[in-house]
Amino acid sequence: MDTSYEKDVVAWASEQAALLRAGKLTAIDVEHIAEEIEDVGRSEKRELANRMAVLLVHLLKWKFQPERRGSSWQRTIKEQRNAIALHLEETPSLKAFLSNPKWRAATWADTVTKAINETGLDQFPNVCPWDMDQVLSAEFYPD
Repeated sequence: MDTSYEKDVVAWASEQAALLRAGKLTAIDVEHIAEEIEDVGRSEKRELANRMAVLLVHLLKWKFQPERRGSSWQRTIKEQRNAIALHLEETPSLKAFLSNPKWRAATWADTVTKAINETGLDQFPNVCPWDMDQVLSAEFYPD
């Protein structure tokens, strides 16, 4: 087992898992394993931010394009709320990001960019006008 991380990360991962299961700790690639573990956390945060941005874009469209409201937007809002709830249930440590001002600002900036691209409008607020309880509430639709 000598596949390099740079050559084939999938084969490398399988080899590293086998080494760990066999208890051959001196043979493992500690530095790259640590990087991959950190990447898992980053990936989970990205998934939450992406789902939140999709949800927020649809809430913005709901508010700023009332004439275009429809069941498709409602389904997307519901699906994203459900997916976010499941994601937070499976990874509870991510809940802290919902109240993290830096994470929220970055997610909002991404949201506004996407909303402008999807709607052609440029009248969106500089900060999210709703708190996270509203955003994630099944009953909340901005008017």
